[in-house]
Amino acid sequence: MSERSALRVRLDQLVREIAKFGVVGGIGLLVNMAVFNLLRSTTDIPVVRASLLATVVAIACNYVGFRYFTYRDREKSGRTREISLFFAFSALGLVIENGVLYTATYGFGWDSPLQSNFFKFFGIGVATLFRFWSYRTWVFRALPPEAPVPDSPAAESSVAESPVAAATVLGQRRHQEAPTPVGPSAR
Repeated sequence: MSERSALRVRLDQLVREIAKFGVVGGIGLLVNMAVFNLLRSTTDIPVVRASLLATVVAIACNYVGFRYFTYRDREKSGRTREISLFFAFSALGLVIENGVLYTATYGFGWDSPLQSNFFKFFGIGVATLFRFWSYRTWVFRALPPEAPVPDSPAAESSVAESPVAAATVLGQRRHQEAPTPVGPSAR
């Protein structure tokens, strides 16, 4: 596989990952905004507190979507570590998202329903960039590629692609083909 085709494969994988992340994030956005506006219109909870509650509900929904849809092919060992990191990075995203709304509401006095929705949406957008990076880098890590078995078709094709792979496979073959010493020193 040439460098160009390898780059193309990686780019295609990234585009698919972004699309899946977008689907789950879109559902989370709808949940977040619906809960926020429901709380805002039916209760006397202050704007930022309503936003915090809505964000927590969306985070719970998003975990399920990310684990079982977007990143279902990623490493599954260490579920406690994964959940802990997910909620830690989600909490940082919550601070980013609601920090924007807090600044607009209490810093500038922009707290009409339209302004609150705009800054809530803007905060979600900024936090989404952070979440995408952190989830794919730290939480749902990619599995390392499996090394091809020597003398298999995959090993033969990797030899043609990489000088390092070629040296590794050739070294393994030499080791396998080396005669076993016979005689007094072999015992």
